[in-house]
This record gives sequence, C-alpha cells and structure tokens, in this order.
Amino acid sequence: MAPTRLATKPTAINENLNGIGHGITTRSKQLASLKNHKDGLKVPNKRKADSPLKDVTAKRAAFGDITNAFHKSYGPNEKDKMTVAKKVTVESKILPVVKNIKSQIILNGKQSKAKQLQKAAANAIETVQKHFTKDPPKPIATRTQNGILKNIEKKDKTIKEQNQSSGSDKSRKSDASEPSLYTTALETNSPADTTKEVYTTIRDKLDKVNLDDTADRSLDEETEIVHRVPPGVVDFDQENWNDPLQVSHYAMDIFNYLKSRERLFPIDDYLRRMNGITTWMRALLVDWMVEVQESFELNHETLYLGVKLVDLYLTKSTQKQREHLTKEELQLLGASALFIASKFDERIPPLVDDFLYICDGAYTLSQLLKMEMDILRVVDFDLGIPLSYRFLRRYARCARVSMPTLTLARFVLEQCLLEYSLLGHSDSKMAAAALYLALRMKALGGWTPTLHYYTGYELKDFLPIAIAQNAVLHKKPKAAISTVRNKYSHTIFFEVAKVPLVEDSVLTS
Repeated sequence: MAPTRLATKPTAINENLNGIGHGITTRSKQLASLKNHKDGLKVPNKRKADSPLKDVTAKRAAFGDITNAFHKSYGPNEKDKMTVAKKVTVESKILPVVKNIKSQIILNGKQSKAKQLQKAAANAIETVQKHFTKDPPKPIATRTQNGILKNIEKKDKTIKEQNQSSGSDKSRKSDASEPSLYTTALETNSPADTTKEVYTTIRDKLDKVNLDDTADRSLDEETEIVHRVPPGVVDFDQENWNDPLQVSHYAMDIFNYLKSRERLFPIDDYLRRMNGITTWMRALLVDWMVEVQESFELNHETLYLGVKLVDLYLTKSTQKQREHLTKEELQLLGASALFIASKFDERIPPLVDDFLYICDGAYTLSQLLKMEMDILRVVDFDLGIPLSYRFLRRYARCARVSMPTLTLARFVLEQCLLEYSLLGHSDSKMAAAALYLALRMKALGGWTPTLHYYTGYELKDFLPIAIAQNAVLHKKPKAAISTVRNKYSHTIFFEVAKVPLVEDSVLTS
C-alpha cells in the first residue's frame, strides 16, 4: 500500500459538519496551483493506475505465469524445445514409429537402450489401444499405482472367470466385497454398471437440451418451462435472447431475487436514537458524497451503495457505537462507506490515502480503517444490497425510454437521496416512482402494461412515493446542498434539472 498522504494544514473542511463539501480542495485544483514546472504538467481527466517500470517488472499473465519469476537464462533452451516437440505425436503415426523403433533395436543391438525403448513402445501401444477401445475410460493412476492396478485387474479377471464357471452366490459375495483402489459413490454396483448408469443419465439430460445454435430455440422450450408475457406486453428479454451481454435468460430471475432481498435491509427512523445529528447534517453528508463521486469519477452504483451503507450503519449500530459517533466523525463515516463501496463496484478503486486527502487531513489512517471494519461488522459483510439505481436502469430499458428521460429519472432518484423521510421505502418502488414521475414530466404517458409486468407494481403501489418525490423537486433549492442540481444542470446530463415540474394532479390523473 502506498504511504499515506496527509494534508498538513486543513483549509477546506471546518471542524463543524456544516462546512462539509464546500470549498473542498480536489486533486485537480491542487495540481493546477503548483508553481514548479515539473509539477505543473497537464493533469489527465481520468485517474489511471500507476504502471510498473518495464525494466523492473516483467509482464504477467492473467492467472499468474510463474515462469516470469525466473531469469532468462533459466528459460527453455533449444534442446528442451526439441524434446517437447518429440513428445507431441499424432496418434495415427504411433504404430509406424513403434515398428521403426523395434527395427532399430535389432539392428543396433544395444541391449541397455533396447529395454528402455521396448518399454516405451509397449506404453505407446497400450495408450493407442485404450484410446480406441469401446470400454469407458478408467481413472488415471500414477506410475507407482500402475502395478497395483494390473494386479487388481488380474485378480478381478480370475474371480470373474470363477463366477462364470461355478455361478455360486459365495463367489458373487466375495467379488462384491473385494477391496479396490477406487471406490464409487454407489458401492453396491460394480464400476462398469455405475458408469453405464451415469452415461445413461447424461444422455437422457442431453436429449432435452438443444445443442444446435442454428435451431434458435428458447430456453423455455429446452427446460419445458412455459414463460410467456401477457397480452399487450412487449417481450424485451425475448428480443435480446441471443445477446449474451443482456443476460435475458436470467434477467427476470435476477431482479426478482434482488426484490426478495430488500426486506433484509430495512432502514428505520434512526435519528431519534442519535444525539446531536439531524436531518440537515445527513443531507450535507450525502451532498458531499455526491461531490466526491464526481471528483473521483466513480460509478453511480458506488454512490448509492455508499449512502446505503451509511444509513444501514446508523440503523443497526449499537448504543455504544452511536454514543461514540459524533457529528465531527460523520464525515469519516461517509468516507469509509464510499471506500468500501468503491472496492466493491469500481474496476480501479481510489487508494485509501485518496479518501484521507479529500477529508483534508481531518482523520488519520487508523481512524478510517477502524471505521471501515466497524461498518463491515455492522452490515455482517453483506454488500449485495439491492439499489434503486440498478432497478431504474432495468425498468427504463424494458420500457425503451430515451436517454434524456432516463437521466431525468436518475436526477429525481439522486435528489431524493438527500431526503431522510424517504428512507423507509423499498428501492424497487423508489425506482418505479422516479421513472413514472419522469414520464409525466416529459408528457410521455403513464404506467404501461409492460412496466407493470417487469416491475411487478401497479400504479397504486407507488403513487404516494411519486407524490413525495415530486414534493422534493418543488422544494426551494438551498445553496448548501446544491451539488445534485448543479450536476444535472450540465449539458452532459441534458440539463434535466431545468425541466418544468408538474403538479400532483397530473400524477393522479
């Protein structure tokens, strides 16, 4: 881990939490203010991982090429390459090669080498015979086990002949009770019978599965499970059935599973148990977390997971943990939650000293790591939390809404992250309400049967939530918590924050 970078003189964050997120000194601002020509180089738009020196570290394969750990002098020489090439032999040419080897043995008359070549030829012939035999393959044994296996085969052959000649029950019992080197799962059956049963079971299963891609059959037909959408519903998954990136075979099951897990992460009115922490302080914290997400260019899933971890920690924390958490350490909780979320969702998460840097040196490394461990213990290390942002993307894709409409729904959902009064609602209903409100604000119609099918909700199930979200948008903007509005007022987000609002009567009509 890189050494911790601590700011020597905090200037951007006040001791009181009311100063969170305003005047924060980002990395770009600091680099731009450097006077040295060497330090004043152009700052890239995106952070990139530091690449190792080419002269020091060799390239490594994805699953770890252990040969890179050795010097070049230890690499394979020409002699070794020739030896490996000789070992690669086509099966159809094995028998002629064996005959040539035998003839060379007779001509040369070298007895010491002849025995070795004869043994190699015998092994080659045995390998070819086993390859073309109709019997099922036997387990691979080591050289030391080959002799044991041959003795067992001879013994089994002798017992089998005795059983055929005598036909007595005693011989059958002795044959069944004979110990073997490999035991099967069905000890009452012989290996041959067990193998036949396994082959029969596999063949029966393969007969029910379509292995021909050109047939273009659906998975429902292959598994004999009828899955049809109701009349008037556009089958979005069926249209993208052959696109592996859409995972249409499992998308419905995935989101139904996420909806079933929502009950495992309830958030109650935890502020009534907290001392000195108000809804305004939480709004300031979430606004600062949005700014951090923009500064580090993190995924939106990272932001939503970070906010969810903050609320879950404050909900499930013990009395001792609540007493220890003060308003000065609330920002530490938000930074640690984003640190965990970035390691869960980001391809290249920021370093721990990056999060210490954005806190302007207000906390130490040990404090941040301790808070990280406390959060993970409280949530029981379960980070597979259903997020409203993931539900919104699924619902919008199934409804085929445009990107500006989806961005408007994202603005509604992200603005509602600051609202403490909306924490008790499920994430799937929050996503459905945000999409419905965006459709009404864009005058694109109401709740369609397609949305009803893919969300599993009727309009009456989330209409009160949509009205509450609309009330949030109608609130007078405050300069202290304006990061979300400023973010979605940019042209890159289609300036959706400037879309005219609607009245509640439009939502209920």
